[in-house]
Amino acid sequence: MTAPRAAAVGFGFLGVIVLVGPDAFAGSASASHFERLPSELACLCAAVSYAWAGFYGRRFGGIAPIKIATGQITGAALVMAPLSLGFDHPWTLPSPSPPVWAALAGIALISTAAAYMLFFRILKRVGASNLLLVTFLVPISALSLGAVALREQLAPSAFAGMALIGLSLAAIDGRPLVWLKLRFGRTPST
Repeated sequence: MTAPRAAAVGFGFLGVIVLVGPDAFAGSASASHFERLPSELACLCAAVSYAWAGFYGRRFGGIAPIKIATGQITGAALVMAPLSLGFDHPWTLPSPSPPVWAALAGIALISTAAAYMLFFRILKRVGASNLLLVTFLVPISALSLGAVALREQLAPSAFAGMALIGLSLAAIDGRPLVWLKLRFGRTPST
């Protein structure tokens, strides 16, 4: 990792902090912000988990992506099934309706199985570092979906955080430097 890339990653983290709102970690935050804090922290934890998964997934480079995804999903099901039986007591729940079964099938087949096959295929092709830049997009996606689907109001700091994350990703990618070199025949460091 070069110093400019490290700085760009730092700006990405700063963008996430601005996106969530620095007052979330201060004692003077409003009650409504404290109500949103667990969901915002869950998005950040998802991004960190996603990052660890990518670096751990590099160990399986010689195995076909479909086999890795199948093993991962099977392992997760074997761990979660007893927990579900112990905590949810599914035999006490009402029978699911057809839309519930359709939603479950969509989550299982598209959002999980197909997504992990794609994840491991991209991991194999471009490597963990490039793949995991998408983790900066998790908080942006969560807030955007909240605004669209739930009609949540986004604060100006959310837009500032999104802009910082976008600039960070562009800087990590290096395309702005390529553009400057093409446009002016040199980069700012030369």
